[in-house]
Amino acid sequence: MTTPAFDHPFLCGLLGDDEVAAYLSADADIRAMLSFERALAKAESIHGLIPEKAASRIADACKGFTADMAGLKAATARDGVVVPELIKQLRKSVGGDAAEHIHFGATSQDVIDTSLMIRLKSIAFLFSGRLGAAIFALDALDREFGQNTLMGHTRMQAAIPIAVSDRLRTWRAPLELYRGRLTEQSFPVQFGGAAGTLDKLGDKAAAIRASLAQELGLADEPQWQSQRAMIADLTNLFSLITGSLGKMGQDIALLAQAGGEIELAGGGGSSAMAHKQNPVAAETLVALARFNAAQLSAIHQSLVHEQERSGAAWTLEWLVIPQMVMATAAALRLARELTGNILRLGRS
Repeated sequence: MTTPAFDHPFLCGLLGDDEVAAYLSADADIRAMLSFERALAKAESIHGLIPEKAASRIADACKGFTADMAGLKAATARDGVVVPELIKQLRKSVGGDAAEHIHFGATSQDVIDTSLMIRLKSIAFLFSGRLGAAIFALDALDREFGQNTLMGHTRMQAAIPIAVSDRLRTWRAPLELYRGRLTEQSFPVQFGGAAGTLDKLGDKAAAIRASLAQELGLADEPQWQSQRAMIADLTNLFSLITGSLGKMGQDIALLAQAGGEIELAGGGGSSAMAHKQNPVAAETLVALARFNAAQLSAIHQSLVHEQERSGAAWTLEWLVIPQMVMATAAALRLARELTGNILRLGRS
């Protein structure tokens, strides 16, 4: 087994998600970082801080720029961040006097954090759509089987009969809440300069930040480079999504274990017992819920972001956020597949 499992050659068949993985790729990250540099140059030219011709030249170069990935890898090993080498390569591509105006007043964290926000905003849109699809599928099950009967269980013991609608409501209600929260989630630009004060921009700092945010389609908020509660809140939402889907998966796995109250298509085969149809998707939802719950504690550790910038806390986020995103993506994909594979639920 190699790491991570989300892009493992065969484990990714179960745990991977190509659509969401594309937003976490190095290419997507570089494109978003270049979008920051292009938008920054435009914003600074609008407010008279750099020449308009320089901003235009920078924008053209960003569109056609191809990074030397080997150079970025070597420099990141030395610098701890990719941005200094990326800016060096971009300046070489731009050439002339315009190259001097690239990245003016910004710092590496502005570029990296804003790239993250650009990509997480797109990912949140996808997640919202997938939650909607899961809710729609549960509504369809309710229309077809809602009046059927299930044995209710408390503390793993048979209690009293309930309607299938009662169980479906516990699966669906939190998903509706999370979809609303994703829709309302703010994704702010990060722009603070060397120590969060935008000192090089003088009295134009706020106006340039507002123009930068508008150009990138992000919220305009004061720098948050050492205040990571927004990151923790968003990843907590990811953990809540996978947790609730894990509850649904656990319930379905237990229904499949008891037999008689659920019929599933598309179950997994056994190498030793040909008669078995394992509830693979349901089990995987449980595993992904527990995985994200464990990762969330690491994100909370990164809230301890000392002084104006922390290399340690920041690096911890790089290790954990992509994994949580991929776990959430896989859970949403599997939940939609699982609900679509329910042929019968409850007893009529």
